Formats: sequence, structure tokens, C-alpha cells
Amino acid sequence: MNQEPLQLTREVMEEYQVFVYLMAVCLGLLAGVLAPDLGGHLEPVVWPLLGVLLYATFTQVPLVRLGDAFATPRYLLAAVVGNFIILPFIVWGLMALGPDIPAVQLGLLLVLLVPCTDWFITFTHLGGGDTRHAIAFTPISLLLQLLLLPFYVWLFLGTEITASVVQRELVMAFAVLIVAPLIAAFLTETWVGRKAGRQRVTDALGWLPVPLLALVVFLIAAAQVNLVLGSVGLLPWLFVIFTAFLLIAGLLSVIVARVARLRAEQGRVLAFSFGSRNSFVVLPLALSLPAAYELAVVVVVFQSLVELLGMAFFLWWIPKKLHR
Repeated sequence: MNQEPLQLTREVMEEYQVFVYLMAVCLGLLAGVLAPDLGGHLEPVVWPLLGVLLYATFTQVPLVRLGDAFATPRYLLAAVVGNFIILPFIVWGLMALGPDIPAVQLGLLLVLLVPCTDWFITFTHLGGGDTRHAIAFTPISLLLQLLLLPFYVWLFLGTEITASVVQRELVMAFAVLIVAPLIAAFLTETWVGRKAGRQRVTDALGWLPVPLLALVVFLIAAAQVNLVLGSVGLLPWLFVIFTAFLLIAGLLSVIVARVARLRAEQGRVLAFSFGSRNSFVVLPLALSLPAAYELAVVVVVFQSLVELLGMAFFLWWIPKKLHR
């Protein structure tokens, strides 16, 4: 009886998550400026919070229903080709618009090569897309991006820079903060029990990503405030790149949807999939990079903010203009 109001509250929270994250960033930067020593105390807390955040996020990806994605092969092929073949080369082209700084280029690749697997479903729902197709594609998307990200970093940046950043810390971050939560999420989905029980658990965990992500953003902003303030001149370049990426992604979804002969609802899923990126899945990787690559953190965090504003624009642009 109380389930509907609770679900409505969660949907409202997810709908207005853009403002929650922006407020968290502003408060974090303010806290970092007012208490400069605060960052050193807060940074160690980020890692366990990221682990819990990614675990809760991964439980919302139907890993046990991997086979469902193959029920609509035309949509699946369109989503895979667009996200993992066409967009990587568009990202490579967009890198030319930014400064020739290895840390910035690596950050661009980390954040723009990986399609979103969490809030993209929420925005697909709000934008009138076929949410079932979004849910079906997410496990395939997650597995492919984990496999292909190292290959594209090597392809676009070369063996020297790839070897220099793939150190023990990066491998440990990947294992502890991505692989471990992924396995834990799969075990949760597998072992919880009956379908009704599993649904209750995943619904309960579904409340966590927005407040946890807001807390993580606050902590990172407070800890990295000096780095952010020191790279203000970089932000206009990044804004142009990320805005161009969003516009290209939306237009690309129209072309791919027409070639694949997809319905408007499926085309909307493509648009939100192409436009949204998995910034907070790759954030632990950026945080674990050597000190020479610390600007990659600024790139990843700033992309998520531009993307959130872009998704608000997508909610009007996609269903009203591109996929009617």
C-alpha cells in the first residue's frame, strides 16, 4: 500500500539529481576553500564510499538477465556499433580540440569511451524511451567497456603512455573498486532468492546511488579544490569538447536508428546511451593514476557536470526534435 508513494519519492529524487550533484559540488568547493586541510582528511573516505556506490549501482544492472539483450538483435547491434565502434573514433577526433596534455587526453578517453549503465536508464525513462531495451543493453555495455577501454587507450595514446599509467595502484583500483563490486552485485542478484525477494533488495539498494554519488562528489570537490582552481583555464576547452560530444551523440543516434530501422522509442534509448558516459565508474581509475596525471580527475568530474546539464537538454531535444 505504501509502495507507490515510496517509488514516487525515489523517482522525484532521480529526476532532480542534477541539482543535487551541482549543490554537492558547490558545497564541496566552498568547504575546501574555507578549510584547506579538510581535503587530506576526507580523501581516504572516498575509496570505501566509491566501492559501496559502485556495488549499489551494479545491482541495478540486470547481470543475471544477460541473454535478454539478444531478444532484439537490431537494437543491440545498433547500440554496440554506435557506442564501441563509431563513438570512439569521434572521441579521438574531439581530442584534437583540447590541449596537448597527456593527463587531459587520458581523462578524455577514460570518461568518453565508456557508456553509462545507471542514470542513463532513468533519463531514458524520463525522455520517453523504451526502458526495457535500456535495461537489456546495460550488462552487455558494462562488460564490453571493461574489455575495450584498455585497447582504445592503447590505440589512441600509444604503448608508452599506456605502460606508464598501468601501474600497481591502477590495477588494484580496478580490481577492488570495479571487479569486486561487480562480482558482489552478481552474487547479490543470484543468491538473494525468489524473484520477489530479489526485487525488494534491488529496490532498496536503488535508493543509494543518488545520495552516495552526491556525497562522493562533495568529498572529491573538497579534496581537489586546489587542483580545480588551478585548472580553471582548462574548463572552457573541456566544455566545448563535452558539449560537442553531446550534440554529435544525439545526431548520431538519428543516423544509426534510421539505418537499423528502429522505432522512435528505441532511437531515444540510443540517444541517451550515446550521450551519457560512465564517469563515476572510471573515477576510481582516474584517482589512482600517478601524480603527473592528476588533471584526469578534473576532466572526469567536469564531464559529469556538463553531461548532467546536457541530459536536462536531451529530455526536451530527443523526444521533441530528433526521435518524434
